[in-house]
Amino acid sequence: MVFINSSDGEKIGWYAVGSHLENILFATFYIVVFIIAIPGNILALCVFTREKKNSPTKVFMKNLAVADISYLMMLPMRIVYHLLDSNWPFSDILCRLLGYLFYLNMYCSLYFMACISLDRFIAVVLPVKSLRLRKPLYASVGSAILWLCLTVFTMPLLLYPQTTQESDSNSNRTVCSQLYREKTSDRALASTAVAFVIPLVTIAASYILILRRLWSNIQLEKRSMREKTTRTIALILVNFLVAFVPYHLARTRRCHAFGVEVWVVQ
Repeated sequence: MVFINSSDGEKIGWYAVGSHLENILFATFYIVVFIIAIPGNILALCVFTREKKNSPTKVFMKNLAVADISYLMMLPMRIVYHLLDSNWPFSDILCRLLGYLFYLNMYCSLYFMACISLDRFIAVVLPVKSLRLRKPLYASVGSAILWLCLTVFTMPLLLYPQTTQESDSNSNRTVCSQLYREKTSDRALASTAVAFVIPLVTIAASYILILRRLWSNIQLEKRSMREKTTRTIALILVNFLVAFVPYHLARTRRCHAFGVEVWVVQ
């Protein structure tokens, strides 16, 4: 574990330097994700864009695809970083931009997933009354507001230096703090509470209430259709938990007890 100071003496925080094996595993994982996810998201975006009939869900899905593609475009730099054994060969500006786009697009993805689940909930529970509310125009305006709010929320990542020199007995390397495993901090806890817990509760509550509505009304759907919907919702929830929960748990756990404090000052 490394405690890093920037060149002006400002504390960046606790970060864990990955081992050589971890770097290889991360690089391999990111390569696989990039190869699979880029074509999939581009195809999804093309399909949603070409469809003439629009809906709030499709608006949110298009924005979700854009957020995912923007995040995936940053993976090549992460891959290079890990292949160089945790050494950042690019500029400080790119380090800042990488961290900024990572958090911006991750939290945009979370909130657009929450919007999709909430839209589905309203459509199921209030199928008639919601017609005046569930309009593509309103969804587009809401999406623009969401992008704006999260852009402002993550803007501080662009304002301060994010690289420093880390030295040990074997090597010198440039560290991009945005690619380190972060120690628990007030900032990490606040961003997790606002940007993760709210979408998590919204998604879980919406789909649970949808299932409750479907299974409480025998006449609403055939049994086979209800079972298919249940499996789909369960798959969505599991995918969400696997994709996002481990990272946010890691941000909020106190891991400094497992490391050694090292001061690095330029």
